Amino acid sequence: MAYDLEFEKPLADIEKRIYALQRKGDRLKSEDVTQLRALERELQSKTEDLYSHLTAWQTVQVARHKNRPYSLDYIKFMCDDFFELHGDRSFGDDHAIVAGPATLDGQTVVFVCHQKGRDMKEMQYRNLGMPHPEGYRKAQRLMRHAEKFSFPIITLIDAPGASVALPDEERGQSEAIASSLYLMFQLRVPIIATVTGEGCSGGALAISIADRILMMEHSYYTVAAPEAAADILKFGSAHASLAAEGQRITARDTLAFNIADALIPEPLGGAHRDHRLAAESLKQALLQHLEELKHLPVEELLEKRYQKFRAMGKFGWAESSLEPQVL
Repeated sequence: MAYDLEFEKPLADIEKRIYALQRKGDRLKSEDVTQLRALERELQSKTEDLYSHLTAWQTVQVARHKNRPYSLDYIKFMCDDFFELHGDRSFGDDHAIVAGPATLDGQTVVFVCHQKGRDMKEMQYRNLGMPHPEGYRKAQRLMRHAEKFSFPIITLIDAPGASVALPDEERGQSEAIASSLYLMFQLRVPIIATVTGEGCSGGALAISIADRILMMEHSYYTVAAPEAAADILKFGSAHASLAAEGQRITARDTLAFNIADALIPEPLGGAHRDHRLAAESLKQALLQHLEELKHLPVEELLEKRYQKFRAMGKFGWAESSLEPQVL
C-alpha cells in the first residue's frame, strides 16, 4: 500500500526506490540486494519515527484514511458470527448504524456501530457514516435487547458527526441523541465504547456513554471536527490544522485528560495497513476490559459509570502570584 498522505511524502520517495529495485527480480545484483535491505530498514525506521510524533492534524488525516478499517471490517476479523438487525420499529432503517448480536471469543455481545462507505455508492447508502434519528433509535432498541438478555454492549465509533439535514431535525435528531445518552447511563450491563477513527460531536457521543472508553492509537475524539471548529472561531476551514492542535483531540490527549481509559496500538503506519492485525489488537483489549467489568455488581457498575462522566471537564482558578496594584 502506497504512502499517499501529504506528510508521508518522504516515506513515499523511499518506497519508490524500493519498488524500482524489486522490479528487477532475478536481475538483482549483490550490491542491489544490499541497497534494497538498507532502504527497507530506512523505511521502517523513518515510519516508526514519523508515526510516533504525529501532529493532531496528521492524526486526523490518518483517522480519515480511505482504506482504514470500518466497523464491519473489525467485526469480520474479531467475531465468529454476527447477525445484523434492522430498523427502529418507528420510521425506517438507518444504514449509518450497524447493530446486532455477535459471538466474541465464545461469549455473546451486542455491537452498535457507525459504518462508513468506501465507494460513492456505499457512501451514499451509509450517508458518509452520519446517522439519522432512526439510527439512534435503532441503537436504543438493540441496547434494550442486550439489557434484557444480559449481553454486554460494544460500540464502535467512527463518525464525522450526526446528519444535520432538515428532515433529520424534523424527525427529532437532538431528541434521539439525548434519549440515547439518557438510556446508556441506565443500562444494567457492561458497555465498552471504542473510537476507531473519527469521534465527532453528538454523532459520536450518542453511543459512547460507557464504562470504558477505548481509542485506537491514531483516532481522535472531539466536540466538533477541526474544520467546523475553525469556522465557529471565524478562522475559516482553511485553518483546520490550527484548530486541531488547540482542541487536543488525539487519543493520547484524551488519555491524558482521563476521558479515554486505554489506547489500542495500531500496526506500523496506521490500521489501514493491516486490518487483521488492528482487529486483533482491538479484540484483545475488548476481552480484557469485558473480563474486568463482568465481575462488578450492577449497582457498582452504574455508579462508576455515572462518576466517570461527572469527573470529566474539571477546572479551577489558578493562584495568582501578582501583588494587587494600588491605583
